[in-house]
This record gives sequence, structure tokens and C-alpha cells, in this order.
Amino acid sequence: MPPENADPALAPWFHSLQAPNGSSCCSIADCRMTEYRINPTGYEALVEGRWLVVPSDRVLSHIGNPTGRAVVCYLPGMGILCFVRPDET
Repeated sequence: MPPENADPALAPWFHSLQAPNGSSCCSIADCRMTEYRINPTGYEALVEGRWLVVPSDRVLSHIGNPTGRAVVCYLPGMGILCFVRPDET
């Protein structure tokens, strides 16, 4: 279920996200704007109140991000499917 503040205009962008292996990152229901931080080995994303390490093969680095914030696609039991940094300004 999408978060209550989800912007339906962004749904096509969320649906277009693909993991580096070509699989879908899911949808607006599985992706959330989030806080992130950089640690010595890569990124961490705040998911359900916990900082999770973002596997380097889940970072989508060559894609624009219209949300203005970091986006993490996550499924319980599967972990982080995709992570998109905010566009650099």
C-alpha cells in the first residue's frame, strides 16, 4: 500500500525503476522517500526506523530522481531492492 502522502503523478517513475539485474524495483507501494547517509563502505538508508546498509549492486546511479529526496524500494524478507540518491544540485 502506498504511503499516505504518495504523489500519484510519480507512479510511472516508480514503476520504471529497474534493478541492475533488470528486475523491477516494484512500485510506489514498495518505494519510499527516505533519509540516507554515507558510510566508509557505501550508503545506508532509513527503513522502518532502522538504518540498513544498501548493497552496492542495488544503487541506481544513472537515473534522474524527480522526488528531490533519496528513494529506497524495500520488501520485508527481501530487503532493499533499489536505492536512488537525490539528484545533486
